[in-house]
Amino acid sequence: MKKLITPNLEIRNHIPSDWKDLHEYLSLPEIYKFEPGGPISVSESRALIKKRCNGDDFLAVKLRESGKMIGHLYFHRIEPERFLTWELGFIFNPDYQNHGYCTEASAALVRYAFEALDAHKITAYCNPENTSSWKVLEKIGMIREGHFKKKGFFRTDPNGNPLWHDAYAYGMLKNS
Repeated sequence: MKKLITPNLEIRNHIPSDWKDLHEYLSLPEIYKFEPGGPISVSESRALIKKRCNGDDFLAVKLRESGKMIGHLYFHRIEPERFLTWELGFIFNPDYQNHGYCTEASAALVRYAFEALDAHKITAYCNPENTSSWKVLEKIGMIREGHFKKKGFFRTDPNGNPLWHDAYAYGMLKNS
């Protein structure tokens, strides 16, 4: 993907040296409150970055001034390709949350998708309890299109039963 520059940020494909900054936040238990998985090790962080360097679905978000990677965006093209639809997601280092960086990065990526990729629609999903995420989606102009009951689960109870969670569905059309 083309590198995107905003007033405060640089959005680009991952490079191998991103592993340290990625590990800084993906090793924190609180990151996984609304995400699958759990804290990852140094070796897992290195392997994950190596994998992400070979694709466009995950993009690094760096502060322009310092060069520090403070989070990442997920941007996946939905099949079939002729629908021209992408799904947006994001995870940011807690030390850099509530500064507008996620909103700035997400808005820039959505703008790029509509202008350069000729996207028809951008979608996103988040847990209704994840207020920060759905507020970002609404700030960038996405519309809540639905509330899915017990859409999925990331965890199980001690007996192995799924702990289902709801999801809000968001969307934005090209000319909206």
